[in-house]
Amino acid sequence: MEKDPIADRLSAAYHELPPGERAIVRVLLDDHPFAALGSLRALAERAGVSPPTASRLFERLGFGGFAGFQSAVRDGARDRSRLLEYITRPPGDPAEPVEAPHLRRAAEELRAGLDGTLAAVDEPLCHRVAALLAEAGAVWALGGPLSELAAEYLVRQLASLRPGARRVPESAHARARTVLDLGPSDVVVAYDFRRYSSATAAFVRAARAHDARLVLVTDAWESPLAAEAEVLIRLPREAAGPIAPLAHEIAVTELLLVATAARLAPARRLAELDELTQTL
Repeated sequence: MEKDPIADRLSAAYHELPPGERAIVRVLLDDHPFAALGSLRALAERAGVSPPTASRLFERLGFGGFAGFQSAVRDGARDRSRLLEYITRPPGDPAEPVEAPHLRRAAEELRAGLDGTLAAVDEPLCHRVAALLAEAGAVWALGGPLSELAAEYLVRQLASLRPGARRVPESAHARARTVLDLGPSDVVVAYDFRRYSSATAAFVRAARAHDARLVLVTDAWESPLAAEAEVLIRLPREAAGPIAPLAHEIAVTELLLVATAARLAPARRLAELDELTQTL
């Protein structure tokens, strides 16, 4: 897939930047290219930093200031989705079926992303999360518009291994009742990827105010919730996937479930579950 040079430049510099400038980059990448097209003051307000902090970022990255950055963004702006890029890119060989190069490119990106993801989530990290998931009073999981599917998968599988694994409810009133009963023995697992979910952030911050512990699965640019996490699982840049990082989120979830199952040794529970399933 063709890369956006401005987004790539911001991403490459991200981990070397001070916290205030990282906040600016998160806003720019979350709403690229549109976040760059307003005023410097508006951009700084969205990131929760001062205009001078934002200005220093564009000087540091070699754009000569915000005006130079905006000019570069306008020159390269592309209002196209990742899926649209795949289906509109012409094939390399006119004799090939149109779908062939798209499928090969997607497979290559998925493979590279999966390799990077599995390398990033090592055994000590899996065991830290497994200890939390196994020993928690209750486990609550949530995600954004797509990553909620990974949260649902975690809960469905974890509920077979132990009691008290639940999805965070959708409505504000139900979420408030959930937070009301949270405490230090409870664990929240949040999947938060660009574009970062304000609803996820609101629930997690309320849960943390009640001393619940947080496992956060996020992307290379880090959810704004990263500082709240007891355990942070950060997927590498290549795990963005051809369309969305869902395959890699599920892969991480599989590893966490395997590590948790090894800690719980739930053979008796699973056997009883199978028996009940046959009779219901």
